[in-house]
Amino acid sequence: MASDRARRRLFLTGIVGTLLIITVYVTGGVVAGAKSVAHAVVYPFSWAADFVARPVGHVFAGIANYSDVEAQNQKLRYLLGQATQRENDNAVAAQQLRRLTLALHVPIAASLGTVVAQVTVISPTNFSATVTIDKGQNDGVMNGMPVVADGGLAGRIVATTPNSATVRLISDTGSVVGATFGTGATPVLISGEGLNNPLNVSSIPDTASLQVGNLMSTNGLQGGLFPPGIAVGRVTKLLINPGSSSYAVSLAPTANLNALAYVDVVLWEPST
Repeated sequence: MASDRARRRLFLTGIVGTLLIITVYVTGGVVAGAKSVAHAVVYPFSWAADFVARPVGHVFAGIANYSDVEAQNQKLRYLLGQATQRENDNAVAAQQLRRLTLALHVPIAASLGTVVAQVTVISPTNFSATVTIDKGQNDGVMNGMPVVADGGLAGRIVATTPNSATVRLISDTGSVVGATFGTGATPVLISGEGLNNPLNVSSIPDTASLQVGNLMSTNGLQGGLFPPGIAVGRVTKLLINPGSSSYAVSLAPTANLNALAYVDVVLWEPST
């Protein structure tokens, strides 16, 4: 009986020893096995920590990169702004040169002499239309002198100070210009009808040779307010009312009165 129990203990001891030997062999030794077991336990947690930490690092790197990109964008916007400003300055200079050139191309202005002036104040209303220029008595500008712009008559000086003057535009309802057309045989009166309205021409007999597109200019008659030969406007509308012996004429100013920047004051007085 005792021998049977001894045999069983010996058998179990052998089995346990065999299992221990196999375990040590598979895991590479007791220490290595312990390390393997520990790694198997810890690895999932270290992987999770690395997974969480990695995006945080990317966020900080992204912030640094974003700052660099924003700084570059600001510099580019600054350079673009400088280029745009230069382009605008060039466009304004070209426009001013064009206006000055057109003003100086008026034949009567060139023959009589002019003073170039810049428009500083525009004061148009439905009935009156005036502008202020930066030249006055100190520059030889006097009341009554004609003012031309963009190749045609713009108005006349009605008030002066030492360093400025007021110009009544031909579109003003108080403006009247003696003019003619064609061969100059028919004198007419051109009157202003207010802001953005065509000029009105009165008393042209229906026997006169007149067509849409014809140019009218100052006639320079004795006692007139303007010298001869300054373009005033072109015919845009020509009608004969039933029972009337005269034309109803509308005229568009040759000068662009809505965009005055520079004008020429013609050095001419009605009394001369």
